[in-house]
Amino acid sequence: MSDNNTITGDMNIQDIVSKYPQTLSVFFQYGLGCIGCHASSYESLAEGVMMHGIDLDAILKDLNELIAKIDAEKEQ
Repeated sequence: MSDNNTITGDMNIQDIVSKYPQTLSVFFQYGLGCIGCHASSYESLAEGVMMHGIDLDAILKDLNELIAKIDAEKEQ
């Protein structure tokens, strides 16, 4: 996975979901149903998970593993 496809904590939640709609499953797995919330348009992932008491490193790991899988499937 190239660095420009790596999800980081400073990225906007809505931008992540717009680029990779498949990430919704990860957000829901962590109980983040706030994707439709207006805050997702300006809140970073780090801010969002902090407000919900979610481990940033854990969700980043799961999101980036999913993105790597999606990108690998595109290359086949």
